[in-house]
Parts: sequence; structure tokens; C-alpha cells
Amino acid sequence: MKGNSQPVIVGGQTSNSPTPSGSTAPQSSQPTTPAQSSNANSTTQAPTGNPSTSSGPTASTPKQQGQYKDGSYTGSVQDAFYGNIQVKAVVSGGRITDVIFLQYPNDNRTSQYVNSIADPMLKQEAIQVQSAQVDIVSGASASSQAFQASLADALTQAR
Repeated sequence: MKGNSQPVIVGGQTSNSPTPSGSTAPQSSQPTTPAQSSNANSTTQAPTGNPSTSSGPTASTPKQQGQYKDGSYTGSVQDAFYGNIQVKAVVSGGRITDVIFLQYPNDNRTSQYVNSIADPMLKQEAIQVQSAQVDIVSGASASSQAFQASLADALTQAR
């Protein structure tokens, strides 16, 4: 049907333009790939020669040790509204390997419950991201912010 403007799938993208021959491509539930369609233009070129300009073997890059000095660093005491938070960062191989809570709110059941959930989450994320820039734990925003500040202080000492 000439003049019928049906969607054409080329390279995973849909357009409403007819194919160069004036007819539309057959509809399919699968995207048309360049190998399947003679109308698809491909800009991929086969590699030619050696892309490297060096003629000798390449030297291996030394393994980066991490961004912190090894040791244990105690952060400042921070107010978490229901009590104080203070952490110690343990660094080994230039990376945060542990975060120890030296102080945390635990004088009532609610504080004990909130911190029993939030503290391990904050510790795990800090080790994972290698930074004090961790997400705030819902329901423990004051504790989370105090954790961030205390850990940031400890990591400043470790730089």
C-alpha cells in the first residue's frame, strides 16, 4: 500500500516514515536488525590493523591501594537527637574494612530498635561505597546524619 505510513522498526527504534522504496516494512514483534533488513544502514566497520600505536609490550598498571591511610580513626561525637553517635573507621589496604559504633542512642526501646536496624545498614553501605556519603535510613534520619558526620570526620583523618 503506497502512501500508508506504518511504524517501521529499524535498529530497535520506531519511526513513521516509509522505507526508501515507498512501501512500508512488514510489521513484526521483533525489532529488525541490520542483518535482517536490506534497508537498514549500518555504520559499523570492521577493525583494520592494530589499534595500538605502541610497538612493544604494554606495562601493567600498578594496582591502586585505596584512598585512605591504614589504621583506625575515631570520628567526632555527633548529636542524633535521642543520643550521641560516634564511630571508628578501620582502614586496611587503603579501604574502609569496618565501621565500629562507639556510641549510639540506646536509652529507650525505640532508640534500641531503630539503631538495631539502621546501624548495620549504615555500616554496610559505608564499606560498600568507601565513603561517608551514605543514604539516609528512613525512620532514622537523625542517626543517619550523625553517622555521616562522625564517619566523615574519621575519614578526613585517614586521608
